[in-house]
Amino acid sequence: MAGIILVTGGNRSGKSGFALDTALSLPGRRIFIATCPKIDEEMDRRILKHKEERKGQGWDTVEEPSDLNGVFQKFSSQEETVAIVDCLSLWINNLMYEAQQKGQTLEENAIVSATSDMLRSARSGFPGKVIFVSGEVGLGLVPDSALSRSYRDLLGICNRTVASESDEAFFLVSGIPLRLKPNSGSHQGEYDSSGNF
Repeated sequence: MAGIILVTGGNRSGKSGFALDTALSLPGRRIFIATCPKIDEEMDRRILKHKEERKGQGWDTVEEPSDLNGVFQKFSSQEETVAIVDCLSLWINNLMYEAQQKGQTLEENAIVSATSDMLRSARSGFPGKVIFVSGEVGLGLVPDSALSRSYRDLLGICNRTVASESDEAFFLVSGIPLRLKPNSGSHQGEYDSSGNF
């Protein structure tokens, strides 16, 4: 049964690098699951750069924009494995785009269901650790379009669902990882009426 690790943070916060370093410290086969679709030349260059960064480190790369369940099922075996899913931010974007192409709108309960199903697939059939990388987009201004607000909300729900089911969670700020879960203190998330933790 897989262990789940969530690594989240803002853009360029160092979350992908932290996820890679964490994975390299673990034993077993390494699988990098990239959810980034190829949409233009600039994105192609980014994808190539990331592939070069992993070169020579024993990574198998799988490019899958939406069907994470299928990937976990494909690699289910008895072999100890560590996988990075980079990233859930684009996974939510891709699910929204696919729904839009079908004339549908993704609701919050659909994201909870899709995320829970994906986590079950990872837990039940995947041996080793799965490190999910995701952006934290809910700390800035309220977006000025309905579509952007919907994306922010759906990604936040996805992140919250993964965090609640994860064994470990980290938040990256300016390259510094903050451990969110498990917390070594005895008062995680508890505060008194004055607002003090």
